[in-house]
Formats: sequence, C-alpha cells, structure tokens
Amino acid sequence: MRGVRRVAGLVALLAVPLALAGCSGAAKPRSVAASPGRSAVPTGPYVALGDSYTAGLQVDPAGGGPRGCGRSAADYPALVAAALKLAAGQFTDVSCSGATTADLTGPQSVAGGSNPPQLDALTTGTRLVTVGIGGNDADFMTVAKRCAEDGVANAVARWVDPAEAKDAPCRAAYTAADGSDKLTGVLDTVGQRLAGVLAEVARRAPRARVYVVGYPALLPVDPGSCARVLGGTVTSGDLAFLAAQEQQLNAVLRQRATAAGAGFVDTYTPSLGHDMCAGQDTRWIEPPFPAPGRAPLHPNAAGQQGMAAVVLRTVRGG
Repeated sequence: MRGVRRVAGLVALLAVPLALAGCSGAAKPRSVAASPGRSAVPTGPYVALGDSYTAGLQVDPAGGGPRGCGRSAADYPALVAAALKLAAGQFTDVSCSGATTADLTGPQSVAGGSNPPQLDALTTGTRLVTVGIGGNDADFMTVAKRCAEDGVANAVARWVDPAEAKDAPCRAAYTAADGSDKLTGVLDTVGQRLAGVLAEVARRAPRARVYVVGYPALLPVDPGSCARVLGGTVTSGDLAFLAAQEQQLNAVLRQRATAAGAGFVDTYTPSLGHDMCAGQDTRWIEPPFPAPGRAPLHPNAAGQQGMAAVVLRTVRGG
C-alpha cells in the first residue's frame, strides 16, 4: 500500500502543466544572418516570450508580472540579459507559467491579475527575441498523468495476475490499431501554431534575431535508472515513451524554427545527465517529489543557469 500511496502522489504531481530544461546544436536565424550592418551579438532591446520553463517557476528571487506567472528574476532570459550587459530598459520578460501559444496573442488570466498578450511587448525596435513555448499546447500534463495512472493499474494487474501486466501500458493506450502514434496529430498542431507565432514575431519585430528555445531532458537515456526516484510502478517502457514524446516535440519546434528562418536552441542535449532522476546536486529538473520550495517537473536554479548558458552561446554565435 505504501507503493500505491506513493504513486497516487506521483499522479497528482504529474498533473502540473509544463507551461510547462556541451554543444548547442543550434541553427542560426537565416533572415537576420543575411542582413547587412548587424553586429555579431544583439545589444537589445531583448524580449523573452514563453511558459513556465522560461519564467523559472519557483526559482528565487521572484521577478515581475502577475503573481500567477511565477516569473523569476533569475530565469534564463534574465541571466542572458545580464550576460549581454543590457540596461533595464533594454530587456522585457513577459513569460508566464501555464502559457500556450494562444496566450502570446491574447491576455492570460492568472492569480494576481492578467498577463497581457506576450507579443504586445514586441516593437519594430526589438533586436532579440527568445520563444519558449509548445509544451502546454502538446498537453503533456494529460499524457504524463495518463501514464502515471496506467502505471498504477498495471501494478495492480501484475499483483493479481502477472500475465495481465504490460511492459508499456501507456504507450499502448496512445498507439492506434495500425501501429501509429495517436499523438502525432497533436504535435502537428503544435507546429502549425508555432509557425503562426513566428510569422507574427517577424511582422512585429522585423529586425530582430529570433530563437526558439527547446525543452531540456526530463528523463535519462536509461529510464531504468529512474526507479530510485520514481519507484517501479511506471514501467521503463512508458518512461521511454514519455522521453520519446519530448524529443518529438523538440524536433517539431526545431523544424518550425528553421522553416521560419529563426534559430533553434537545443537545451535537450546539454541537459542529458541533468534530468529529474539525477542527484540533487546534478539535476536541472526537479522530480515529482522536489527539493523544498522547488516546482516539480520544472527547471531549478541550476537548470535555468544551464539553459541560459546554451542560449547565450547560441546568440553569440558559438
């Protein structure tokens, strides 16, 4: 029963929006790179758009904006701005926890007020834009919760009749009769929405360098190593399935960034080994049972610093 209670807690904690973390593998934005008279490194104004992975949910110290956005003064945009030595008036962070692509063009209602449409922060004078969005559009919350719930049911089935247990019950639930992945259409929609966002960014800030920032690795290359952190209820097969879904999301973000002439910042590769199942002194992502005061399944301070380093390296052309 202790295991069942632990997994029940896991199910609850997995129901947290992702708005929601070496070589960057980043692509330089084509449209800006071809423009004459540009300095190698943008000097601002810089505008940061995104969800909770950008906002730095529950990373001290607290930043500006409505309380419900959970925006940190030490999120990766703030760290990038500081490294670029931008003055206060040259940096605007409008990221907000729980944001979807719809919240970039419309107001987002959160605790403590309303976050204005994020794209409204852009002007023709903007010179640098980072966009960290898509996880909430992909509805990772529902997928992760489903995998946790299926893991509980599978554990009970294994106890009652081992023959009824499955290696990856959640993956099976999201696999169509013809063997195709039911989530492919969802990711296609995410890509289409991001394409619209990037087109609007280009319209409002035509002289800006634009970078889409991908998501860091939540899970390790070897899902079996998570047993110590997550217990054995969620199968290795389903953990591998979740990891694959995140990689596919990042692939969609990269493809759409490239098609729009924007850069893509690969935070996944440099974050390998710093996933939520790594040790407390190593991880960039907090596990479902996080350190006190930290947000589960979100980047901690080290994660924000790691993401900032990759973004900065990309912006500087390294």
